[in-house]
Amino acid sequence: MRMRVCLFDIDGTLVGTGGAGKAAIDMALAEEFGIRESIASGSMAGRTDRGIASNQFRRHSIDDSLENWRRLRAAYVRKLPTFLEEHAGAVLPGIVETLELLGDAEVSLGLLTGNMLEGARLKLTHYRLFHYFPFGVYGDEHLTRDEIAHEALRLVRQRLDPSMAPEEIVIVGDTPLDVQCARAIGARVVAVATGSHSCDELAATDPDLLLADLSDPAPLLSLLD
Repeated sequence: MRMRVCLFDIDGTLVGTGGAGKAAIDMALAEEFGIRESIASGSMAGRTDRGIASNQFRRHSIDDSLENWRRLRAAYVRKLPTFLEEHAGAVLPGIVETLELLGDAEVSLGLLTGNMLEGARLKLTHYRLFHYFPFGVYGDEHLTRDEIAHEALRLVRQRLDPSMAPEEIVIVGDTPLDVQCARAIGARVVAVATGSHSCDELAATDPDLLLADLSDPAPLLSLLD
């Protein structure tokens, strides 16, 4: 039997942090660069942390340099644990059961997320999920999610199977950009309406599977099979 791979987004797919990530990056931008204007929530969904930072730097006439990105990233990582404690977040419906079942079925689990690596680790450690994911691709360097998807395909082939076909990879996410990045590499995609986009909005992107949530993992398992 061919190896099966399932790559998960984090925010709105695995967990809802109650806005902790947005609050942390808003605070980091304010303290490090004097940007007091809060980032619009809708502008973050499906984006990479590097891309969000780049947009804010350009918007406020700040040099979009590697040094400034590192300053922002360090400040964000310092502040995120406090906001995770203060905001009312939760693991989304069915996630733990789904991850356990996929592990039992010998599906290789990974992350495909716009979160920077350390932000992803902090969020998923807080919600006791990080140990399910032995590898991942993150938003530290790439401006778009499509770029992350191409890196994910390279990493899967490097780690698991050099002959892995893109359609043998399933990406699970909650935004149209998750669907788009899967299509960019020829992977299959499951869209879940547990984030900021409705079932109707996600249906318009034509995912391989559309779910209200993952409370019933059977459809995802069937797609993997």
